[in-house]
Amino acid sequence: MISGLTKMRNKNLLSIAKEVIKLEKDSLIKLHSSIGKSFEKIIKTILNCKNGKVVISGVGKSGIIGKKWSATLSSTGTPSFFLDASNASHGDLGQITSNDIIILISLSGQSDELKNIIQFASRNSSIKLIGITSKKDSILYKNSDVKFLLPNVKEAGPGSFVPTSSTTVQMALGDAIAITCMRYKKFSKLDFKKFHPSGSLSVKLKTVEDLMLVGRKIPFVNENVSMRTAIKNIAKKGLGALVVKNKNNKTTGFLADGDLKRLSNLKIGFEDLEIRKVMKKNPITVDKNMLAAQALSIMNTKKITSLCVHQNNKKNVTIGFIHIHAILNANIN
Repeated sequence: MISGLTKMRNKNLLSIAKEVIKLEKDSLIKLHSSIGKSFEKIIKTILNCKNGKVVISGVGKSGIIGKKWSATLSSTGTPSFFLDASNASHGDLGQITSNDIIILISLSGQSDELKNIIQFASRNSSIKLIGITSKKDSILYKNSDVKFLLPNVKEAGPGSFVPTSSTTVQMALGDAIAITCMRYKKFSKLDFKKFHPSGSLSVKLKTVEDLMLVGRKIPFVNENVSMRTAIKNIAKKGLGALVVKNKNNKTTGFLADGDLKRLSNLKIGFEDLEIRKVMKKNPITVDKNMLAAQALSIMNTKKITSLCVHQNNKKNVTIGFIHIHAILNANIN
């Protein structure tokens, strides 16, 4: 086997790979041309499913694709679960409620395992059945409330019997459905984060609010204190900065370690001055819902190490304080 491969020219290996990819690309072009009113009906049916779930089932490779459809829908704001077709006839049909809709994926539309699910949907008029198949004369197509006819495509490989181009089309259609629903619902990055609390994806989606200091941990100081007191507070807080506020708790300024060094270089007696006379006015502040990665970018651009945090566009009311170390320690870069 290995000796046979070594005799095969690299050019032949690459040409086979390119042929497969070209066939699948051509299949996607056919799918692109198939997107029309039937696709629109699928989206409207899913969006009208307010209190139920999208139940997806399929057999073989279509079943594997169906699990991907269900996972993508669930993670993008459309509740869904995958129903194993072989177990459906042994009690699992009980998972389906009258508020749900069913999507069955079958290239032939004739899979025996799906017939009981089709009959179940037919007996329950409140449950809409969406059929995804490539055969217009199939049982699935004829019995579906909403039908989508997959384009006839040429499978890669000798004999064109290995599911390749057809599964690529199915996968792409599922992504198109999920993302269309997602955009219609205005599903945001913050919404996405709620369903992905773990892993590297969650790290990328962490917000300033997730990492900021709040309450007494914010290094507040009154604008009337002396610089002598301010210096002691900076050392005590250990954050390298102070957020200056007035008697009405409005943020009026900011003082960082770098400002102290700048004042020291001037060689003037500033320790007895009030902090409001030497602080930086109009400090840079960010919204609590900003991605932490974006806040880090601002710090790098401005060459600072901390930011005030506000909410509801009230930039003069500091509700949090975020330091660059908190972001870097969260493995955000």
